[in-house]
This record gives sequence, structure tokens and C-alpha cells, in this order.
Amino acid sequence: MSNRKSFPKLRLVLIPLGVCAILVFCGRESPAPPVEAAAADLRAQTEFAGRIVFQSNFDGDNEIYLLTTDGLVKLTDNSWQDEYPVWSPDGRRLAYTANPDGRYHIYVMNADGSNPKRIIAADADDKEPAWWPDGESLVFTRETKKFMRTSIALYRVNLDGDRVRRLIAGRSKAHGIANVSPDGRLVTLTAKRTFGWDAAVYRISDRTLEFLDDGGKSCRGRFSPDGLRLAYVSSRADGKGDIWLMNPDGSDKSLLSFRVESHDYFPAFSPDGRFVVFNSSTQHDHGGDWRLMIVEVATGKVHPLLDSPGNDVFPDWR
Repeated sequence: MSNRKSFPKLRLVLIPLGVCAILVFCGRESPAPPVEAAAADLRAQTEFAGRIVFQSNFDGDNEIYLLTTDGLVKLTDNSWQDEYPVWSPDGRRLAYTANPDGRYHIYVMNADGSNPKRIIAADADDKEPAWWPDGESLVFTRETKKFMRTSIALYRVNLDGDRVRRLIAGRSKAHGIANVSPDGRLVTLTAKRTFGWDAAVYRISDRTLEFLDDGGKSCRGRFSPDGLRLAYVSSRADGKGDIWLMNPDGSDKSLLSFRVESHDYFPAFSPDGRFVVFNSSTQHDHGGDWRLMIVEVATGKVHPLLDSPGNDVFPDWR
């Protein structure tokens, strides 16, 4: 394709798999402008092990795609927005968000894109699902508008959709974008402060919430597979988004991807914890030609992964 960018093909040795208005990318994501393009021949620019799902709009609207070293597979194909895919703990299913009736709802489908099922339908926008480690329930962000007020909060729902409850009772300030620790004891989230948003952690046992950073410039935490580290986004280094690492208690912060030319967002660990996939752009807006990148945790070396003609965002690695 003439509009594809070329990168040298790199090789990563990975352990094979077994069985912030609301923030632009630190908060909720708006549908990206359409980019019409065929992409049947797109391939990963860096070899990797496993499966990476993400959303892109290079066919005209946001659809969900599966990337392996064998190529790219389109998992959804319709006229509405399919967004924010996340792997189930067993790798057999994907939770995601779609808006066929105008409002966003939480869906689950098989890993090959078959058997999509809407989990819950509410008079609200439900987005950004995260799996509970047992694979039997989901945490999601619900945006409810009433008169001139908008409420943004986390809820938990079982896969039958008949038990829905607010995750953090009593918190009035906006919060969302959850990720659950592998042991189910902690939930990392992005929460509104007086000025800005910051990454936080909610402890299930004592129902307490603690901010992990200050200054209103951090967001989008994701646990490592062993639960010992968090990858997250902060703009404190250069005023742009960069990928950082820290412990789940907020200690031992380190900058992983310091790239002054780009905005780097939405990290997700590889299954062995040695790499982090993220989306990157030189423009901090929804039309900014976002692409997928991989960074090595041990060295901070960044490799290009995929750059379609559209916006490739919200990756999740299994």
C-alpha cells in the first residue's frame, strides 16, 4: 500500500504463550474520524509472540482487530463503533464496547469474533471493560447524564448482566478506566482530582482508594502479569504522555518510554512481563495518526509494531 510507512523489521525474543472537559486519552475516548483504506496486507513490523487486539478506524469506523505474526484479522465488521477490546483471563473471549443503538454498551465475544453478546443495556454509556481474574464478571466505566450533570463511575457486572453494582460506593468525583490485579485484591483506575486526573488504586478488602501519583498528570494504569508492577501514563517528564512503571503502592517510579517527539498512551504488558505495547502519535488528538509500538522493560528500547493508515489504539496482549 502506497500510504504505509516502512520500518526495518526487528526481532524480539519473547517467551511463547501457553494455554484528561474529560481527558483526551487519560479519560474517555471519542470515536476517531474515519480513514478509508484497505489493509488486508498489513503485517507486524516487529516479530512478537502471542496475540494483540486493538481498535482501528482504517476501514471507515472503529473495528476490532487481532494482530499476530501471521498477519491481521478483522474481528468485527459493521457500521457502528467497536472499541476497547480486552482479553479474558483464559484468552478465549474478548470484552469490548459497541454502540449499535447510539449508546455504548458492554459486549463479550469469542476470541475469533464469533457469538457477540451484549452484557447489559442501560440508559447510560458503558465503556472501557476490564475482566475480573475469575473471568465471571467485568468492571466498566459508566457515564450517566442527568440534566446538566454527568456522572462517571466504575461498576461491576456478572456476565449474565443481572447483577450490577457500583464498585466504589460514596465516591462522587469522576473515576473510571479500571484494571484488576491478577489476585483480584486491587483495582487500578484513573480518578478526578481538583485539578486534573491521576492514577489510583482501590483496595477491595478495606474499600479504600489511594492516589498513586500527584499533580493531576497520570492515568491508565495496567498491572503486570505477576501483579508486582504497574505500567501507566504520565506527562510530568516532558508535558506529553510517556509510559512509566511503578509498584502498586506508588513507589519506585521509573520512566520507561521518554520520547520527546511523541505522545505515548495506553500501555499493556506482554504475557511474560518483559515488554509493554502502547499507542503513540506526534499529535495529541483523535486524528493524530496513532500507531502501535513495543518497548522493552529492561532496556527502554522502543520498536515499531503496526502503523496502519488509521488510528491504532487501545492494545491488549495475550
